[in-house]
Amino acid sequence: MSKVHNAKLTRKQLEELEALKSMPDEEIDYSDIPATTAEQWQGAEVGRFYHPAKEPLTLRIDADVIAWFKAQGKDYQDHINALLRRAMMAERR
Repeated sequence: MSKVHNAKLTRKQLEELEALKSMPDEEIDYSDIPATTAEQWQGAEVGRFYHPAKEPLTLRIDADVIAWFKAQGKDYQDHINALLRRAMMAERR
C-alpha cells in the first residue's frame, strides 16, 4: 500500500488556487476537454472509489475474539472494520 505524502503548497500554488476558486464558471476554458453526454454517465456509481480515512487507535478486545478474527486471514482488521461499519449503518436506519 502506497502512502500519500501531503506536501505543503507553495505561496504561488495557493495564489493560483485562489484565483481559480474566484473564477466564474463561464470563464473556464474547456476547449481541451470534450463535453460529456447524459448517455456517458449511464451506470456511473457515486462514491465507488471513496474510502474513508483510517484512524489508528488502541482498542481492548477479548483475546479469544481477536484470535478468531486473526484466524480468518491477514486482513482481519479490514474484516473487523467491515463488521463495525455494517453495525453502524444498520443503527443509522
